[in-house]
Amino acid sequence: MQKITPFLWFDGQAEEAMNFYMSIFKKSKAAEGSKAFELDGVEFIAFDGGPHFKFNEAISLYVNCESQEEVDYFWDRLGAGGAPGRCGWLKDKFGVSWQVVPDALPRLLKDPDRAKANRVMQAMMKMQKIVVADLEASARG
Repeated sequence: MQKITPFLWFDGQAEEAMNFYMSIFKKSKAAEGSKAFELDGVEFIAFDGGPHFKFNEAISLYVNCESQEEVDYFWDRLGAGGAPGRCGWLKDKFGVSWQVVPDALPRLLKDPDRAKANRVMQAMMKMQKIVVADLEASARG
């Protein structure tokens, strides 16, 4: 068991949310008879606690993507019924915030050529879903 487990509070939608997330992440599984589940090796607990608390952007789940195809896959599925944000952020249909980020972004932002890194940052700030080809084009100037 992992030391820290995200505990997600829902208003009567815990099982629906758990099944939704497990349908998106290919390496997922549910614990028998409970609302504990794993997504790509990370354990979560879904809880039906009622309408007292709502999700907000103060906490988000970061999905590291190896390719544009992965970005597109997670962006489209997690965002279905939700709302896109800026800079790779979105809210899913349950109000949970996600960051769908290609591994190219931090690499480009860490470029020792600060002018190049700043162009990448400016390009990202204009995006909703992050497009790797557009980031790379901005890096080239």
